[in-house]
Amino acid sequence: MTEHSDNSKSPSLLRVGLFGKCPKCGTGKLFAGFLDVKEECENCHLDYGFADAGDGPAIFVMLIVGAIVVGAAFWVEFTFYPPLWVHAILWLPVILGLSLGLLRPLKSLLIALQYKNKARLGRLSDE
Repeated sequence: MTEHSDNSKSPSLLRVGLFGKCPKCGTGKLFAGFLDVKEECENCHLDYGFADAGDGPAIFVMLIVGAIVVGAAFWVEFTFYPPLWVHAILWLPVILGLSLGLLRPLKSLLIALQYKNKARLGRLSDE
């Protein structure tokens, strides 16, 4: 059995996603900046070259934040009937905070899922 498929020592995907840790060892940092993935783990030296979450995190953030904000905005509108400027003042910071707060953990979680499931970019040849 290869070390890549050994599930006995693999860290929790939830922990890896929430804290931006290495999907192999669970202790090294995954990110160099806010969303920039490092070259490799400083702890176990896993090469993060496989890590390409693409647009997945952004799409999940849009769906999750959109559902939360639209539902809450409807509730506020039909419960309190505020003017439109109250909606703008209320929901713009919520949208920004939720979007920025969810983007990094979701990217980390998708990278951990890529690692766990050995997902690689599709190739037509061995070149």
